[in-house]
This record gives sequence, structure tokens and C-alpha cells, in this order.
Amino acid sequence: MKGSRNPICQNPKISAFLLGLVVAIVATALETFRLRYANYLVYADSTMDFWHGINPYTQDFVDAHGRFFLYTPVFSVLFAPIAFLPKWLGPFVWNLANYSLFVLSVFTLPKQYDAYKLKIFLFLFLILEQSIFSFQFNIVVAYCFLFAFTLLERGKTFWAILLIMISTTTKVYGIVELLLLFCYQKPFRNLCYAALLGVLLLMLPALKTGFGGLLPCYENWWNMLSQHQSIVYYTSLLYAYPLRYVLDYYRIVQLITIGVVVVLFFWQYRRWSDFKFRAITLGVLMGWIILFGDSSETHTYLIALAGYMLWYWLQAEHTLFDKVLFWALFVFFGIVPVDAFVPVSVHNFLNNTLYIDVYLYTLAWCKMTLSLWRE
Repeated sequence: MKGSRNPICQNPKISAFLLGLVVAIVATALETFRLRYANYLVYADSTMDFWHGINPYTQDFVDAHGRFFLYTPVFSVLFAPIAFLPKWLGPFVWNLANYSLFVLSVFTLPKQYDAYKLKIFLFLFLILEQSIFSFQFNIVVAYCFLFAFTLLERGKTFWAILLIMISTTTKVYGIVELLLLFCYQKPFRNLCYAALLGVLLLMLPALKTGFGGLLPCYENWWNMLSQHQSIVYYTSLLYAYPLRYVLDYYRIVQLITIGVVVVLFFWQYRRWSDFKFRAITLGVLMGWIILFGDSSETHTYLIALAGYMLWYWLQAEHTLFDKVLFWALFVFFGIVPVDAFVPVSVHNFLNNTLYIDVYLYTLAWCKMTLSLWRE
């Protein structure tokens, strides 16, 4: 019909999603067919090892794959449906499902973000695609945080807790979101639900190991988790020069910083009924697990930057400092790590030697945390 327009072209959210989907398909195809999908192979091979009774938490596994397998045995149970797919198909299912779910988690955020959802997606687009290129699990963690928050706001508490505990029992990160339960009705009942769901999820590996083999399986995981920090330098504040010289005390730093957040949270209990306070608290928690994390990488800041977006777009006004920091974060996390935009040597100097990206996010996180203390 003359003058008619394609409704897809008229909806910028759908257009943005489809553009990103095309990039995700191309990226997955390039890396898969060039056999450069090492992270996916870590997930798949460790899962296959688990189901064949082989311990994936060994130095032999690290030597064979060039990286540690740091996920819990629960991950090996939940990932099994993908791991048993053909090696050419599994990577596509993993990446495209994660891409779609992440975009959905942004576009279904509470109504307070309706005017900003497309902006949030576009800000995170480049680091999201970087994560797609390398088949990262951090996408799953990020959308579990966002979906759980949205479900809590909509009164779907049980399903929110289930997502939180799936995230917690696969890579620990999600446990910090349990703090938000105090902002909603019947927090202690909900914490009991979380404990029960956590126990049930942690028992899933017994489907293979039996109850007798469950504890040794978790001991193997814990031993690998506790040794990897001393071998590799990661992209967190605890590894940034010159702070790396206090790395031996990183647990103390972690406890102090999360302690500050928890104290501020309970001190401001009168604000628990305020949506803005709840969203900012979540943003601070999502930033803390990465900024002070044991094994953070550039891609992992997708989680932290998603939390930063929750804070940024709820501010009544943005100062010049806020705007400069906003674009600096976009450049150093979105553009600088992409080889097509910036030479690898320049990226390594800026972010892996000077740690500019980490220090920029530290500024953002401190300002977010300060807003828990005062408006």
C-alpha cells in the first residue's frame, strides 16, 4: 500500500535488537568456524568431563584449555543440554540465546526506565558484543541480576529468588542481590526460600556423583577457585598498579568495601520503600562484585556497567563531571578494547598497563555509593 511503512523499521528497539543479532550471528560464526571459541569449549568440555566422571578442576584441564574452569558443579548440570549439542551448533545456541535474553532483560526493566531503555542498550552494545565474541558467561550473570530486580518490583518474588540462586550457585556473584530482599515484604520468609532453593540447586550434581561424591566434587572446585588469583592478573581494582602491592590483603579490602555498602544500606532503611534507592543499591552491588572481584576481565564489566546504567538514568540532573565520565566509560570499555577501532598495543598500554578503565569505573562506583548515603 502506498505510503505504508514497515513497523519493524518504525520501532527503534526492534531495529537495534536485529542489528545486534546480526552482529552476534556473524561473530559467533567467525569464531566457531575458525575454532576460536575457547571459552565455549571450556564450558562444554568441563561439562562433558563431569558427566563422564572426570574432574575438570585440575591443572591438566588448565594446560589443555589455556584457562581455568571456575564454575561450580551446578553449572555442569545446567549447561548439559547445550554441551551435548553438536560442536558447531552449541556455540550458536549459547550466544544467540544469551544475547536475546540480555536485550530482553533491558527492555523489560521497570517502567521508571521506559524513556531510557534504548539508550541503556546502545551504551552497553559494544561491550555486549565483545562478550558475544568470546562466549562469556558474564552475560548470563548480568541478565539474571536485571530480570530478578524486575521480578521483585513486579511482586514475582519466588521467581526472582530462583534466578538469584541460579546465579549464586553457578558463579557466586548473584548472592549479593539477596540484600535487596530486605526492601520487599516478608524478607525473612524470602531468605528462607533462598536458602532452600540454594540447597536444592547445590544438590543437583548428585544426579551424577551420588550424595557420597558431592562433597569431594565441591572441594575440587574450591581448591581451583582459591589458587587461581596468584597466577593471573585480572582487570579489577585489586590488581591495578600500584594497588596490586596490597593484593595479599584483598580479602580484607573486599570485606571492608562490602561492609561499607551494607552499613549504608541498613542505615538508610527509611529509604527502602523508594524505587530509586533500591535501583541504586543494585547498581552498587553489581559494580562491587566486578571492581573488587577475584577474576574480573574487561568483558565482565558488562555487569558493572549495566548497574551503572541503573544509577545514571535515575539522576535528576547530570553534572559536567557525570557526562564526561559517562562518555569516558563508553570509550574505554566499548571502543578501546575492540581491535578494529584501536590497535592492541594501545589498548594494552591504556587498560592493561595504566588501568585507565578500572580507575574510571572506580570513580563512577564511588559516586554511586555516595548516593546511598545522601541524595
